[in-house]
Amino acid sequence: MAMQQPQEHTGTHEADGDRVTERAGRASGVTGRRALLGAAVLGASAAVLGVPGTATAAGHGTTAGHGGGGLAGLPVPTVIGHRGASGYRPEHTFGSYQLALDMGAHIVEAGDLVPTKDGHLVCRHEPEIGGTTDVADHPEFADRKTTKNLDGVPTTGWFTEDFTLAELKTLRAVERIPDNRPHNTLYNGRWEIPTFEEVLAWQDEQTRKRGRQVWIYPELKHPTYFRAQGIDLEKRVAAVLRRHGKDKKNSPVILQSFEPTSIQRMRRLVDNPLVVLLDAAGTRPYDFVATGDPRTVDDLVTPAGLREIAGYAQGIGPTVDLIIPKDADGNLTKPSTLVSDAHAAGLILHPYTVRNENPFLPPALRKGSDPDAYGDVFRLFQAYFATGIDGIFTDNPDTGLLAREDFLARRGA
Repeated sequence: MAMQQPQEHTGTHEADGDRVTERAGRASGVTGRRALLGAAVLGASAAVLGVPGTATAAGHGTTAGHGGGGLAGLPVPTVIGHRGASGYRPEHTFGSYQLALDMGAHIVEAGDLVPTKDGHLVCRHEPEIGGTTDVADHPEFADRKTTKNLDGVPTTGWFTEDFTLAELKTLRAVERIPDNRPHNTLYNGRWEIPTFEEVLAWQDEQTRKRGRQVWIYPELKHPTYFRAQGIDLEKRVAAVLRRHGKDKKNSPVILQSFEPTSIQRMRRLVDNPLVVLLDAAGTRPYDFVATGDPRTVDDLVTPAGLREIAGYAQGIGPTVDLIIPKDADGNLTKPSTLVSDAHAAGLILHPYTVRNENPFLPPALRKGSDPDAYGDVFRLFQAYFATGIDGIFTDNPDTGLLAREDFLARRGA
């Protein structure tokens, strides 16, 4: 199969990976999908196979965090399991979340939060679930397939807001990108869709079992889209956090959104650490589009824009291309000043996302042309860590932790 050339796409937490690929898929009425190869190193392979105690590459607290408790006490650089360990299991499943913790991820991005018809919150990459579940195989839901305008893009499929929680629980998760991760399809049908309440209970259980605080990093998906349907996503998220006593400044739940006004709303509702996600240069957050705000990401990453964000958030989550831009061939160029500018404004940076497979790497780091083969991702991690970022999202937490260990060893930490 020809190797894809994925880019970024607005409003979804993707790597320097499948944003534009997925946006094009949505425009044509499909949701992008792909899937795994093996772990890159022996310790990681052992973790995938379930051998205990072999893939704690960097360990926890091997270097000091920012100092203090809560967000400030996290190890730096922080390795964040993107939708769990989604390089090895279908994303946003307890199989993926659990494996990320077993591999040693400092934080698990447990929860891209979307609502159900009856008021619950569930964890799916998008409200359209045709590409992440087996809903198409359920004839009883055939008439739910529809076309909606999702952030300005006509999107055809099945949407969580049209299903009750009981109905969604009859579905099972499948690998979203099987062309890149065919091995992940082995696990299709194994796990159901988790709710946010279940994730918070799982977080508590894992904290007790592991004897250390487990952190999660949920994202509020498409708040403006849902607000137009009369669904206040921010209030629903805040209510769940309050019920679980996890709405405090030092609560181990970092909230993120691509819509700055959503994060501003969350600031008024909870005291959790907050992060504004930033898409590609030149793009506009959809809440800005909806309200007529002419600013783009370019305005938000200026010193003035960063100071404004610092007034209501603790960090930013930029695409990695804002940290180190790419040339016309897709290879890394010189780092931007975003890291130093954000730090000067008092913000942390958790860019997204590093993946092991060839299509998601700069051409200079690819090995062969197989779309599910691994390239030289360790060099890519080193380049990003060297900029001074505070952490990074990765689909492959084991690889990220080994790269972090290499980086700290070279730095003498």
